[in-house]
Amino acid sequence: MPSWLLITNANLIDGTGATPIPGTSVLVRDKLIHRVGDADSLRAEVPQVDDIKVIDATGKTLMPGLIDAHCHMTYGESRAQEEQDLYTGVELRTLIAAANATKVLSAGVTSISQPGGSYYIGVGLREGIRSGLVQGPRMTAAGRYITTSNGLTDYYPTSVGNPDGAIGKLANTLPEMVNELRRQVKNGVDFIKLADSPYGQWQAFTNDEMKQLAELAHNLCRPITVHARGSAEVSAAVDAGFDWIMHGNVMTDETIDKLAASQIPLVPTLLLLANLSDWGDLCGVPANQRDGARRMLEKTSDSLHRAHAAGVKMLTGTDTGFSVTPYGEWHARELELLMVYAGMTELEAIRSATKDAAITTSLGDQVGEVAEGKYADLLVVNGDPSKNIRVLVDKRNIEVVIQGGAVVEFNDQELETRRAYPERVMTFSLDDLTYNKVYGEGPPEGHPVPMWTRDQSKDIAADLRRRELDARAVVDA
Repeated sequence: MPSWLLITNANLIDGTGATPIPGTSVLVRDKLIHRVGDADSLRAEVPQVDDIKVIDATGKTLMPGLIDAHCHMTYGESRAQEEQDLYTGVELRTLIAAANATKVLSAGVTSISQPGGSYYIGVGLREGIRSGLVQGPRMTAAGRYITTSNGLTDYYPTSVGNPDGAIGKLANTLPEMVNELRRQVKNGVDFIKLADSPYGQWQAFTNDEMKQLAELAHNLCRPITVHARGSAEVSAAVDAGFDWIMHGNVMTDETIDKLAASQIPLVPTLLLLANLSDWGDLCGVPANQRDGARRMLEKTSDSLHRAHAAGVKMLTGTDTGFSVTPYGEWHARELELLMVYAGMTELEAIRSATKDAAITTSLGDQVGEVAEGKYADLLVVNGDPSKNIRVLVDKRNIEVVIQGGAVVEFNDQELETRRAYPERVMTFSLDDLTYNKVYGEGPPEGHPVPMWTRDQSKDIAADLRRRELDARAVVDA
């Protein structure tokens, strides 16, 4: 017996950028959207002997589930690069990623693309979600970023090397790059990710290397993308025929025109920079890093406004996975940022996170749109994000998440407390404790250097020991 779901009288945003249609109903059969129309005629299509679940969406919006084209499930909300690369074994990292997947889905993100991460955790998580072992969004995954010594992710001194757990794989020659690409395809990745220079300072891959890697990836039926913040590497990626491009923070008019003509999508991923810049002080981000993010956003705004005016297609991706972009918290903020920094309208931003972003999923145009025959990945939202995108930014407005025709149930209280961190970097302090920092030119009057007698020292040590035992007793109780 088929499973039927009827959502009635909604304000329908179909994901194509079209004007919303009020009073629309959608009938779902099993995993697919069966028909779009009015409630009475749709209900009449369901055989009387079949059960049907009805959701009254009067006064609410029905729209496609969000697609995050840049979500790193293996980062574990890391606070330092070493956490991603060196600390916590593959087994625990996998469990942490699985626990966090549910939080992403609860925020209305029904599909994600992971452009790189540790080991092949993304491939395993994808299969766990697909088979029902893990509750989470549909997922595609790249392997470790393929990079050079001049690119992102070769962070450590040569004496340390490229750790096995690192998110990037070092390959300085074309044969090494080819071998790694072949190995990743063998191990089940959905697409290939290259990492060019960290901030677009230079082009870390040659034009020929990029062309040959793109050709090989396509021969093996895999898309290929690249971390490319500067104009030179964006231009090279277009010439090489990459399938989509990450960032594009600083682009010349010539590069923008070439990108627009190619119709290769750009994934700006503004959230990480904006959260660092706007609210980094609330979680201890150093001032120089906040200022650097703000300067990069200013440059990015200029590039993206020109790119939007030229017709460059942009997709929503968030760089979720860092401590400043935690899972399930800020995915929809990227839509608001695309409006601010690229000049999109609300409906354009929604399309960037639905129909257009579907290219990064394994189902292609079968998701991201409310239309007959498409997968029923849907959201019922309290309010109208086509008039105010912040309706989506406030995740409390996402009342119902539907994935593959089934209403997803969440334990909100459990999700709020589900925080599983990797082992932290062994930090001794955030600054140097110099003599001058304490005393300036010398001990000020009334603040002599403390000198304790032997008995006083013993008393202090004993007091500290008692406090430690008392604290343990409270925890054990």
